[in-house]
Amino acid sequence: MMPTPVPSPGRSGSPWRLRLAVAVLGFLAASAATGFAIRLAPFHVVNQWGVLIHTVLGLGFLVPTLLYLVRHWRAYRVQSVSDALLLGYLCLAFLLACLISGAIVTAQALWTTRTSAAWRDFHLLTTVGLLAAGGAHLALSYWRIRREQEVRNARMGLFHAAGLAAVAWLAVGLAAMVHGGRQPVNRLPDDYRYLYGANRPFAPSLARTSTGGAIDSQSLAGSESCGTTMCHEQIVREWAPSAHRYAAMDTVFLAIQEVMAKQNGPESTRYCAGCHDPISLFSGTKNIFVDNLTSLTGYQEGISCLVCHAIQKTDVRGNANYTIAQPREYLWQWQTQGARRIARDFLIRAYPREHNRLSKRMFKTPEFCAACHKQFIDQEVNRAGWVQLQNQYDNWAASHWFTKGNPRKTVECRECHMPLAPSRDPAAGDSADYNRNAGDSQHRSHRFLAANNFMPAVLNLPGADEHIRATEAWLRGELPVPEIREKWADGPIVQIAIEAPAAVRSGDQASIRVRMTSHKVGHDFPTGPLDMIQSWVHITVLDDRGNTVFESGRRDADNFIEPGSFLFKAEPVDQFGNLIDRHNLWEMVGVRYRRSLFPGYEDFVEYTVDCPSGSPAKRRSGGQDSFQFTAPGAATSRSLVVTARLLYRKIDQFLLNYVEGKKSARTAPVVEIARAEHSIEVRPE
Repeated sequence: MMPTPVPSPGRSGSPWRLRLAVAVLGFLAASAATGFAIRLAPFHVVNQWGVLIHTVLGLGFLVPTLLYLVRHWRAYRVQSVSDALLLGYLCLAFLLACLISGAIVTAQALWTTRTSAAWRDFHLLTTVGLLAAGGAHLALSYWRIRREQEVRNARMGLFHAAGLAAVAWLAVGLAAMVHGGRQPVNRLPDDYRYLYGANRPFAPSLARTSTGGAIDSQSLAGSESCGTTMCHEQIVREWAPSAHRYAAMDTVFLAIQEVMAKQNGPESTRYCAGCHDPISLFSGTKNIFVDNLTSLTGYQEGISCLVCHAIQKTDVRGNANYTIAQPREYLWQWQTQGARRIARDFLIRAYPREHNRLSKRMFKTPEFCAACHKQFIDQEVNRAGWVQLQNQYDNWAASHWFTKGNPRKTVECRECHMPLAPSRDPAAGDSADYNRNAGDSQHRSHRFLAANNFMPAVLNLPGADEHIRATEAWLRGELPVPEIREKWADGPIVQIAIEAPAAVRSGDQASIRVRMTSHKVGHDFPTGPLDMIQSWVHITVLDDRGNTVFESGRRDADNFIEPGSFLFKAEPVDQFGNLIDRHNLWEMVGVRYRRSLFPGYEDFVEYTVDCPSGSPAKRRSGGQDSFQFTAPGAATSRSLVVTARLLYRKIDQFLLNYVEGKKSARTAPVVEIARAEHSIEVRPE
């Protein structure tokens, strides 16, 4: 209830001159001014200080305001009903509602994961109501003043109140001048080379910024600051060992990037950086004389939180064809502990406008993922012409997993690779999905589970062991995804089956067919850079005494897969027909061999068991690999046990030896994706 000029009963003097009344009126004026600026003015450091001072004013004047309201009500409660009195009670109602809602929003910003938009809006609406009722109350009371002294008192009281409000705004301005936040340096180095013109500073990558210029590396980094108390702790913990996080730390990537820079110049590595190291790309460190061609922040974070969340637009052309905008920073944004971190978290929750502008809904479309999960090279890279490389997006779009316009039948990238996880995170809940709601207490896992069970351990990342276990369970199809259970089958991602006779006579031949069906994969299996990824069939035939009768797909002492094994892989070549075996894709013009499984399709390999003695020999039959082998002792053996396993490893041994040197003795761990067994009875001749 606003101060009134009517003299209090039983009291001498003018209430316009009461210090408490003037102070409360000044507080309300300052709070209203800062509050409307917060909601209506653009995001700015001045407004951030306004949030803090607005909160301090509200907390500091809460008790004096309540004290004044009690005194004022006691003084006027005995008056007869009048328009001024009714307006006073209306002011009282609005003011109490405003104070209560402000206290709730403050408490949420301090002690919960986020503030309620409904409470913030209610706080604003009650302020509008208070100003309307209070303004009428003051105007009516001022108009009814009869004594000249009382007019002077009223004017002086209003002047002092306005002065207090001005002091509050002066404090906001001075605070912004003293600490205006970090000023990003958005400038490319003086020696930066524009190989494809000043209008394409990041070419041959298709990535670009909204301004066309550089972005300070810190502006896209600092992911750890997102995981502070009551913020995105779970999500940052999931992201820490993920392929997105170590995209620029990957030791194989760094070694290949170094070779590319030596052969074609450091600027050529910008082609890779749009997806692997965007922080370094946009800050201009893919340039000459830069160690490792990466900034410290870019190296440590790869695809950081803000890299994804600051993207404004994507294109399914691939090769990092996206537009990214530099996020505006909150005060003390990069602090992870102490009072400044608490103030930063409070600002984000109480003043979430800029935080909420970060991209969120775009992630619901596979087209967002396509910007990087689709790749090609053209004449700017290989000096020859256009060649399609990995292409998860088009595989998916052409498969049975996609039904246009029907999310209930479609399985999208995020549903598989970002399955829902139990959550206490602020990101929990989503009412925009057809099968979710705002209170489902789940968030999308930011592990981005796929197939790399190697690099987290090499880099000794936090949570690596847990991440590797989850990755291997994912590859075996053991990780349940309840969200899509009705659309996604159970079992391994690729099924394997053995087709063979139940019995064979000693001396006869038995044909064994191993059939593989892409069961749950949303794109080609395997996918990614198939010049370095390997998936193969390991088959063994044992007699009933445990002797190995035949084996194919084994690895030797140096971890190389034996020649002649059935292998899913690609063999790219350069313009002279030489094999691309060091991931030197900048020299690639085509492929001489490629084998993978399209979603829902199958492939098979045939083996022929020739029981009489003889020597093993591989032969071709009907366009399929066929193997003939002996079964020594089969005449006395009563059965043969055939075991077929589909195996997978992320990096072939030749490339790993090239990158690290053979002496490192490191090898990529092998995952058994699926297994099948079959018994064959061996009957006497």
